[in-house]
Amino acid sequence: MKLFRTKPIETDLAKDTGLRKVLGAFDLVLLGIGAIIGAGIFVLTGIAAANYAGPAVVLSFVVAGMAVTLAALSYAELAAFIGGAGSAYGYGYAGLGEFVAWVIGWMLILEYTVAISAVSVGWSGYVGNALAAMQMHLPDVLTQTPSQGGWVNLPAMLIILILGILLATGAKVSAHFNAIMVFVKVAAILLFIGVAFFHVDTNHWTPFMPFGWQGVMTGAASIFFAYIGFDAVSTAAEETRNPQKDLPIGILGSLAICTLLYMLVAALLTGIVPYSSLDVPSPVSEALLQVGAKWASGMIAIGAIAGLTTVMLVLYFGLTRILFAISRDGLLPPFFSHINNRTGSPVRVILLSGLAMASIAGFAPLNDIVELTNIGTLGAFTVVCAGVAVLRYTRPELHRPFRIPFSPAVPLLGIAFCVYLMTQLSADTWTRFSVWLAAGLVIYFTYSYRHSKLSAPEESKPAHAPLE
Repeated sequence: MKLFRTKPIETDLAKDTGLRKVLGAFDLVLLGIGAIIGAGIFVLTGIAAANYAGPAVVLSFVVAGMAVTLAALSYAELAAFIGGAGSAYGYGYAGLGEFVAWVIGWMLILEYTVAISAVSVGWSGYVGNALAAMQMHLPDVLTQTPSQGGWVNLPAMLIILILGILLATGAKVSAHFNAIMVFVKVAAILLFIGVAFFHVDTNHWTPFMPFGWQGVMTGAASIFFAYIGFDAVSTAAEETRNPQKDLPIGILGSLAICTLLYMLVAALLTGIVPYSSLDVPSPVSEALLQVGAKWASGMIAIGAIAGLTTVMLVLYFGLTRILFAISRDGLLPPFFSHINNRTGSPVRVILLSGLAMASIAGFAPLNDIVELTNIGTLGAFTVVCAGVAVLRYTRPELHRPFRIPFSPAVPLLGIAFCVYLMTQLSADTWTRFSVWLAAGLVIYFTYSYRHSKLSAPEESKPAHAPLE
């Protein structure tokens, strides 16, 4: 039964953990928007409309948004009274036990690592297109991986390393940079909305549902990736000034804003050009070119670059905080939870994980493993929803500043929806995921189980990781 020993719930979220509390509700909302709005709005909207849902892709975003909201409500409840930098890992540790927590933490590491590496490759492509538009060209050997005939994807590597240096300077500096980039990409989206509004031809919305309701549902599954990232807000719990109030605002507020923007862009995108023409890598820019708004198309490209930058930044932030939390509990070596006393951030793990992801982005073929991001995310969402249901039963006396309405119905629906979507993933994805999971089990039973802080005498447990 030691496999399912639970971590005591610390209700004093204001305690000193070594990380600096510098973030407010507004910072958290911007972190959420920074993580969510990226490839989803600039790429997936057009692809889903062209191949699955037609103009009814608007409804696909509603369906996907409702499903994600079920998980977001669960995140908000647990973040408000458990908190911690570990996000779903920490919630699983408190509600379902150490072994489950390790598995979900291992899945989160996979999710964030692959997602950041994949987005960096997309960022490299957008930058290459922008340089080409200015008659500047990078040689193919420096923008393609060896499997594509090149030497290395150098821009993808460089952006990860640059963001790593930025994160190492501290959470507040990173939040300021993220805020600037969020305003740039939201401005680009609002520019598209303003220009597209005057080019809408309602005939493009007929037929509204060319692929039927099944197409809407398939579209919802395909754009689920567009909502990945809001959970990264919860990893900032220990750097938030008032986590019990601000975390639910950050999670639910960013999700609501992004869903509204997704729906507006989807409706206008399919209203200005035929939906069948949107199966291209940059559908938003392409649609504006089709209606003659070349200047706006260029501005959208800048917004896309900013959008992908913030996605990488916030996911990178979340990855390092998850590794920090797992290490602090003894399940990974202390190296990963070492805090720099000048910046108040885990500099070592930031730089080490950055080198690893830069290597993946620069040299590895990513097309076959991107789905691993989805399976890791869905697994995390499942555990969070289960944690709400279990803790409502086992610890009903705990003060919950934010409570999910209609519990346990809402978290149970969230579990059902996430498990269903996991079953729709390909067999190859499950095979690769099984290999990753097997490696995680080896690490747990050879190191983590014996070094867990729950195995150590109470007096030997440090309050937080040592400072440099």
